[in-house]
Amino acid sequence: MDGNMVLYIAIWAAIILAGVSLLGVALFGLRNLTYGKSEPLTIASISSPAVILLVLGFTMETWVQAGIMTTIILFGLALLGLVYTGITNLIW
Repeated sequence: MDGNMVLYIAIWAAIILAGVSLLGVALFGLRNLTYGKSEPLTIASISSPAVILLVLGFTMETWVQAGIMTTIILFGLALLGLVYTGITNLIW
């Protein structure tokens, strides 16, 4: 077994661990939503990056382009949120 094989196993183990963690977060989020412990708007705002990435991933040529476009869209949404918050604080 050479050094590259250990590297591949470590990378796949990290990917699987991250996937299982995300699945657990999603399941417990749905559980808390059904029990009324979480607000639907909170769940929607937290899951919006994943939804945007999935939609762009299946519609664009590569997933790399989808990831970059998702990052740009989320930066734009964050900027709009900051501007909105600043304007409402000026008005009130």
